Amino acid sequence: MNILIKLLGTGISLLAGFAGTKLVDTMWEKSTGNKPPKGQEDDVPTTLRSALTFALISASVSAIIQVLANRGTQRAITRFAKTQDIV
Repeated sequence: MNILIKLLGTGISLLAGFAGTKLVDTMWEKSTGNKPPKGQEDDVPTTLRSALTFALISASVSAIIQVLANRGTQRAITRFAKTQDIV
């Protein structure tokens, strides 16, 4: 059952990462009026400043999501272990 909780935590982390990416992309587009700099568009010039700013924001959101997902998984494992001891 421990492996199931870890797999569930991984799945939640992936879904939260996808949602976080969409959130950052949407907020970037609304605040700057430009699409996020992803290095794929050749027709839209991207400044180094905007690329670094986007990278820092994106990495920060990603790190926060990873920490929260890990903490949630650890809490679930601890809670499951306590209920196993009671039974």
